[in-house]
Amino acid sequence: MRRRTPPPPSPLPQRDGVDPVRVRLPPGDGWATVRDHLVARLPVGAEVVDGMLEAGRIVDADGRPVRRDSVYVPGMFVWFHRELPEEERVPFTIDVIHRDDHLVVADKPHFLATTPRGSHIAETALARLRRELDIPTLGAAHRLDRLTAGLVMFTVRPEERGAYQSLFRDRRVTKEYEAVAPYDPTLPLPRTVRSRIVKERGVLAACEVEGEPNAVSRVELLEHRGGLGRYRLTPSTGQTHQLRVHMSALGVPILGDPLYPVVTDPVPVGDFRCPLQLLARVLEFTDPVTGCEHRFVSRRALKAWVSYGKWASPDI
Repeated sequence: MRRRTPPPPSPLPQRDGVDPVRVRLPPGDGWATVRDHLVARLPVGAEVVDGMLEAGRIVDADGRPVRRDSVYVPGMFVWFHRELPEEERVPFTIDVIHRDDHLVVADKPHFLATTPRGSHIAETALARLRRELDIPTLGAAHRLDRLTAGLVMFTVRPEERGAYQSLFRDRRVTKEYEAVAPYDPTLPLPRTVRSRIVKERGVLAACEVEGEPNAVSRVELLEHRGGLGRYRLTPSTGQTHQLRVHMSALGVPILGDPLYPVVTDPVPVGDFRCPLQLLARVLEFTDPVTGCEHRFVSRRALKAWVSYGKWASPDI
């Protein structure tokens, strides 16, 4: 099997901690110029593409501006910076709990996306940390849902990223979560939940279906008071929204969940009230590069457990 040739390094620097967009021109003879292909491919319209070309904002591998009449060459790479959307700043800090020559482990707040995606670009954990720590090579080893708080691991050296990503792919990381949800005295715990979870593209919520289980979660009750429980959740698989789906299926949906058991109206932009009470509490693994045994623990507390009134209040 022939290895794919890696793309050349970007000739453009990051902007606000965000990488430039890289486009590889595919095989085909449907386009006479690079401009023709970009107009057909990018959802921004011909006028925007033409303006970027005229301003010299689209460049080739040597950093030379692509002209409007540049001939289309299959396999050619071009780079440019997207226009960043206006983003509401998430008014919470992201704390670094570990940093060495290989890793950065951060304690992410609720509402902050891990990596640029969709309408969340510069206002993400990755972009923030690149700016604040001045590490442009920083990359995510895995992702944590935007609504979930807690530990996220980033790699410092691009050549080591695959080794750390494989820890999560091969399930060699012990992950523990904490959640606040209703307390049901009739629910027997601890227990291991197994089901098949499917998440369709374009559908907000995942769902359980018949078939071979692909999602396994250990659910334990740590303590309870006032009708609420504090739970430890230990997933051994990593399906989308797995813990949220399993807690809902048990009849104790996690507080603040806008999707389970019922999809509610989307949270308005800038509304940081009543965050999902789910926290990535622990990451434990053997470092694939240094051989060190790591155990990292989040320092955050779930607000609904500390003070339910303050969590449920309409005031931040």
